[in-house]
Amino acid sequence: MTTKRHEQVGLTDAQVLDMYYYMLLARKIDERQWLLNRAGKVPFVISCQGQEAAQVGAAFALRKGKDYLCPYYRDLGVVLVFGQTARDCMLSAFAKAEDPNSGGRQMPGHFGGKKWNILTGSSPVTTQVPHAVGIALAGKMQKKDFVVYTSFGEGSSNQGDFHEGANFAGVHKLPVIFFCENNKYAISVPLKKQLACESVADRAIGYGFPGVSVDGNDPIEVYRVMKEAVERARSGGGPTLIEAVMYRLVPHSSDDDDRTYRTREEVEEAKKKDPILLFGQYLKEVGLMDENKEQDLLARVQMEVDEATEYAENAPYPAPESTLTHVYGE
Repeated sequence: MTTKRHEQVGLTDAQVLDMYYYMLLARKIDERQWLLNRAGKVPFVISCQGQEAAQVGAAFALRKGKDYLCPYYRDLGVVLVFGQTARDCMLSAFAKAEDPNSGGRQMPGHFGGKKWNILTGSSPVTTQVPHAVGIALAGKMQKKDFVVYTSFGEGSSNQGDFHEGANFAGVHKLPVIFFCENNKYAISVPLKKQLACESVADRAIGYGFPGVSVDGNDPIEVYRVMKEAVERARSGGGPTLIEAVMYRLVPHSSDDDDRTYRTREEVEEAKKKDPILLFGQYLKEVGLMDENKEQDLLARVQMEVDEATEYAENAPYPAPESTLTHVYGE
């Protein structure tokens, strides 16, 4: 039998099965939203496919209800672990009144909600990074015991917001984790045209804190690295930049045609390292899952997604006059 790598990093059998469930749930919600988009029922999809392992591995190292999230638009796996449901995600996709992120006001992928400690995202990329640093500063000033997680794509690591946020967090040793999901493309721009250094993690040295590059297809490795970063942040050691290297398996969004900038062969090759397949394989090798268990889990997830879709599709839209709420003073 294969070594139980998860036990070596402090994860239980139940936890890794949970990880697989969240990864699968994120994938199946995502796939359903693409179908709904192509059927003309939801306006926009921005995908997490290929990035689930990194997201779920990272989220498991944080404390739900204590720590804060400033996620970016692909972070479906993270927000599911923190408490959002398939129904919440579908209500958002359909822009319904009950959408907990924004009441149907924001485009999909703009996760938010006070009850989960998730700061609402904005459309310009990387704006969540300085906000995360601000929350971390507030926590330090108020002597509160929480860590702030903020995520972004590798394209965002070229933005001023990232550099300013990282510099400030380094100077003030703030409890914030910069989590870069390097999926190889900033929309259509490949990595080699984005940065001159070897990896995004190399940038941390300029700000005086550690930078770690990790295999983003392996949730156990991501968890290990993230757990170390969280412990450092909690004990006053300051920030960490984690670069999780993975591949975006689908176009940038439902409005993008990725055939114009990458070959089908490249995408097919990347699918062989699909984190869900790899992690499922690992769970079988260590004896935690077999074909029957896998089918049961798949059926459970499928039922959740079906129920969520049906509920959201039939839920009411916001009242037209509510458009002006939070815009003008009452």
